[in-house]
Amino acid sequence: MTDLLRAALGGDDSAAEAIFRQHSPAVFRLAASLLNDADDAEEVAQDTFVYALKNLGRYDPARSAFQTWLFTIAISRCRNKRRRKWLETVPLAWFARNETRRGTSLRSLEDWLAARGVQRELWSAVQSLSPKLREAVLLRFVGGLAYAEIGEAVDCGAKAAESRVRTGIAALRKQLAAQGASQQDWLEAMDLT
Repeated sequence: MTDLLRAALGGDDSAAEAIFRQHSPAVFRLAASLLNDADDAEEVAQDTFVYALKNLGRYDPARSAFQTWLFTIAISRCRNKRRRKWLETVPLAWFARNETRRGTSLRSLEDWLAARGVQRELWSAVQSLSPKLREAVLLRFVGGLAYAEIGEAVDCGAKAAESRVRTGIAALRKQLAAQGASQQDWLEAMDLT
């Protein structure tokens, strides 16, 4: 456990705030990718941190990385949110918000995708994947998690997580090819090759 986590566990509010600032952009991006709604994603991100900070004593660093633990909580909250609310597909413009990723100010999730050369067609294809495949693909390519970490986050083994990612990629290739998109360009833009 890091010094920052120990301090937050001991009740240090500034440490808890630092943890939130460090990890909240990634949790928000994951929730926004899964829910397709910025307001719901913000709510899920807040719920995730409220739960995580109240339950820091339950976090086991020997079992997973802290970010993986946060993503596990966020995925559970996203699943609950989807069960309670019918979510329409919304334009990427609805994700507009200020956030920082790796020191670069980005105006929206759309900017983040455009910076990687990803267009609406690929985003639409990702959103059309089944929830299990979409979660695995987004954790791999948006969250940057290894297969073992994905498995931990979605409650399956590393091999099952890898299989979900590969199946998701195959489905994306097939769908993009059917749309006439230059699938190699799209997949390279998102590092799916």
